[in-house]
Amino acid sequence: MIDIAPIRAQLGRKIVEFDEATATPLRGMIVTFDRDEKPPVAGEPIAPGWHLAYFPADSRLATLGQDGLPVTGGILPEMPLPRRMYAGATLTFHAPILVGDALRRETEFSDVQLREGGTGTLIVATQTRRIYTPRGLALTEDAVSVFREAVQPGTASGIPQTESPPAGMAWTKTWTPDPVSLFRYSALTFNPHRIHYDRPYATGVEGFPGLVVHGPFSQQCLLDLLRDNVSRPIARFEMRARAPLFDTKPFETMGRTTGNDTVELFAVGPSGGIAMQAKAILR
Repeated sequence: MIDIAPIRAQLGRKIVEFDEATATPLRGMIVTFDRDEKPPVAGEPIAPGWHLAYFPADSRLATLGQDGLPVTGGILPEMPLPRRMYAGATLTFHAPILVGDALRRETEFSDVQLREGGTGTLIVATQTRRIYTPRGLALTEDAVSVFREAVQPGTASGIPQTESPPAGMAWTKTWTPDPVSLFRYSALTFNPHRIHYDRPYATGVEGFPGLVVHGPFSQQCLLDLLRDNVSRPIARFEMRARAPLFDTKPFETMGRTTGNDTVELFAVGPSGGIAMQAKAILR
């Protein structure tokens, strides 16, 4: 039985970091997601989700675990379960981030839960990040990570089976993830997690059928689908990851309006089950 009391005792830990909203990584976002748009210039707002190109983790090599992610030195304490996955996020957009802004980010270890899931014991940890510009609070991000048990050598990782999305989606787009796109996104977001670019590690150690599509990559696909079909600004975006996606087959993104100010969106795996679901509230 895992005792998370020592982990809970560290709730409230905070770190403060500084960066600048430069234009260069935004050009990378555009080509990585193959978008037909001009990159924003100084004084123009960045697109929803592109904030992840800033504040690269400055983890030294000695702090990285076998999977490439930092074990120590960040806001999260060391966890007793070895495998880490992106489980979801809530983004609250208070005001635009403009190219050229000086940025300050405050990160807090805000929640931890011990759960039993269909694939075993899970620790679910939340980091709350607040990004400020010279004009004040611009973005609050509650990012959720799930820590899982190790996979026994020679066995496959458990992958949740999920239901199909509702019928009647108004917008759809097919995505074909490939190693180059996943590597580019890892580089843009300075994400060292080996499941996204190291196929022998992803398949041989973690038991996945291929390279894993980053949760934030799929999240960006949903955000882009939303802004391509709705012209109004996003006030809030809530996303929950349900099952992983891989570079072995295409996946679909789809969405529709559900009210005057609300939208629902889904990323759907090749089997037809929901891999990611999201709700957006518009201004």
